[in-house]
Amino acid sequence: MKTLIAPAELSAMMDSGNTVIIDTRTPEEYAAGHIAGAVNVREIFSYLAESTPEGLSAMQSMFAGLLGKAGVGGDEQVVIYEDAMNNGYGQSCRGFFLLKYLGYDKVSILHGGLKVWTDAGLPLTTEASHPEAKTFPLAVRGELMLTTPEMLATLDDPNAVALDVRDFVEWTGESSSPYGVDFAPRKGRIPGAVLLEWYALMDKTGDVPMFKPAAEIARMAAELGITPESEINIYCFKGARASNAFVALTEAGFPNLRIYFASWNEWARDPSLPIETGLPDPKRPAIAFQAPVTVGA
Repeated sequence: MKTLIAPAELSAMMDSGNTVIIDTRTPEEYAAGHIAGAVNVREIFSYLAESTPEGLSAMQSMFAGLLGKAGVGGDEQVVIYEDAMNNGYGQSCRGFFLLKYLGYDKVSILHGGLKVWTDAGLPLTTEASHPEAKTFPLAVRGELMLTTPEMLATLDDPNAVALDVRDFVEWTGESSSPYGVDFAPRKGRIPGAVLLEWYALMDKTGDVPMFKPAAEIARMAAELGITPESEINIYCFKGARASNAFVALTEAGFPNLRIYFASWNEWARDPSLPIETGLPDPKRPAIAFQAPVTVGA
């Protein structure tokens, strides 16, 4: 199935009767109006993952339960949406990545989010959906996700790229997270990382932000020294913006992608782990959403 689908494609799929639609927004936003039949699974965005064996097991069990309750049993095509691609920190993409990690490949994203649906003149409903619960077919693909020790080990690998996709103020150490300047105990970045701010992956010239063309994303990656042969390890604060980049880079032809899903939220809380603080080396390239920049120049 296509990863990114348009409203007309989702509308046609809904007529098949074998589609599960997942709304990742807040319960309040969902109650105010959502796509008919959609199930609200806010935890797709809000859950803070831990990369310990216990943390990974708890996450796998919880999402298998939530997705089964949403009606995902193995035969269904899942479509995930958020409000818009640039204001939800990549939450629909986080859902896409989680399903892939849990072993479910029949999953797509409504490209552009709910805004592209309503811009197409398609209807919303306030009627909550209560599908028949099913047993989610859990088959974890551990190779897609890095733990903290694994991420640490990659820092000595010359073939690996640590790709930071956080907001620019987090990259420079002015803020620790999107949740507040001091939400996490340390500010900075993983040593040696390069920045491709997640906003930069989207074209915001139209009414609804969507991912830039594959050629443009590949060009930005090349500016950072990233090629399709690179081993790319993506991180953000809790795996949402990293999932956004995972989808964009996959669509642009980069096959060797993994996400450090616990990301800065976990890394910053362990004082034994190395970080870089202050402005990066001016020679290190960084791409912010407005234009390419060389930090400190």
